[in-house]
Amino acid sequence: MTLTADRLLLFGATGDLSQRMLLPSLCALDADGLLEPDLKIVGTARSEMSTKEFRDFAREALEKYLPDHRRGGVAEFLNRLSYVPVDATTLEGYDELAREVGEYVKGLAIFLSTAPSLFEATIDGLVHAGLTKGNVRIGLEKPLGIDLSSSEEINDAVAKAFSEDRIFRIDHYLGKETVQNLLALRFANILLEPVWNSNYIDHVQITVAETVGLESRVAYYDDSGALRDMVQNHMLQLLALVAMEPPTSFGSTAVRDEKVKVLRALRPVAADETVTGQYRAGAVNGSPVPGYDEELGRDSDTETFVALKAHVDNWRWKGVPFYLRTGKRLPERVTEIVVQFRCVPHSIFEGRGATTQPNRLVIGIQPEENVQLSMMAKVPGLDREGIRLRQIPLDIAMPDAFSGTVRRIAYERLLLDLIEGDQTLFVRRDEIEAQWEWIDAIRQLWADKGIKPKTYGAGSWGPNAAIALAERDGVSWHDE
Repeated sequence: MTLTADRLLLFGATGDLSQRMLLPSLCALDADGLLEPDLKIVGTARSEMSTKEFRDFAREALEKYLPDHRRGGVAEFLNRLSYVPVDATTLEGYDELAREVGEYVKGLAIFLSTAPSLFEATIDGLVHAGLTKGNVRIGLEKPLGIDLSSSEEINDAVAKAFSEDRIFRIDHYLGKETVQNLLALRFANILLEPVWNSNYIDHVQITVAETVGLESRVAYYDDSGALRDMVQNHMLQLLALVAMEPPTSFGSTAVRDEKVKVLRALRPVAADETVTGQYRAGAVNGSPVPGYDEELGRDSDTETFVALKAHVDNWRWKGVPFYLRTGKRLPERVTEIVVQFRCVPHSIFEGRGATTQPNRLVIGIQPEENVQLSMMAKVPGLDREGIRLRQIPLDIAMPDAFSGTVRRIAYERLLLDLIEGDQTLFVRRDEIEAQWEWIDAIRQLWADKGIKPKTYGAGSWGPNAAIALAERDGVSWHDE
């Protein structure tokens, strides 16, 4: 039986992620009475500071990033916090860290948000201090490597001290409410599941668009690029949730088994099924912005935009293309899944001058969480000059549909699941490695074929070749 941890150890506790997401999420959970009274939170990082200074640091982060209406009980939350500085590259400091953590009667949950190069040294330090013994589980924040080989090295290092059932690999998209709702839409409604296949679905689009440029991620992003930063994790997880077979239960093993099957069924991408781009100076939301090369301060072949045509080679999805695109400095910030259904096999209205359009399901993930199903309906009237049909949307705006519930940060769910030991919304090792195999093949294809990023103006939807990628199949990207 998995017990709720009574200790939480945060590595990288003074970093940007901790300020923006982790500390606000934990404080909000505490205010809602979702953290056990005996849970002690210990922060650690290289920064030299005392517990009092860390609590002041946390208070400033909460004032900046936690909405006013969710700031109840800040003082009580801060009293849970303590801090021990540790340089992860040496064993010094880990014994003191273990003393501060103290005896964990129910269990210890560790959240590791550090550079991947420090993972192995950190694991060695935890083993040295005895912080891997007993009921201990560890959450790993991405990136988990830059390719399959480096990912295997990281996973092997962690596996020396933790069995797979104690490793929680984090993809924060899986903590988003609408992503989880995708499973409810598919598997809790008999209306959709019978038509969720190649007989009725023409294609699927997945878009993750950002308006921002490099911001504070210059060094990381130029080493990573859009394919590894977004497609390898977030987008492939979304694809797997859309395409997976019904699991036997909503349990961690059953759900992740079905996702792995999808990832292993992905066909290698061909040269004419990939477009890569890099933004140049332009305007976003009416404001001029510099190009990638200007922000970086030098020329680079790193892609800031990727469009792909993917195929899942199995019975359900035979012949159904999955169009993926992601990029920086695009016209709007949006993450959405579009399921385009096929046309009706025969329209009884053609003789009356009316045309039909295929149904379309749009699942909005950010910035707005919503579900929209486009249906055909008759325009009111006497029809003396023919029947008129119009596509109308059936909208479910999640905040309106569930107005009495609290809208939570994705990390609230993930941190709580880590503390309580539920792996369902975390990524298993074989998932990670299947994702990297597919991504590595694309990068090798780019290298072999000499495929370089095409330029596109900031504020546009990427290179023209990305539009052509879909349009040569008679498909238009969902941009409205």
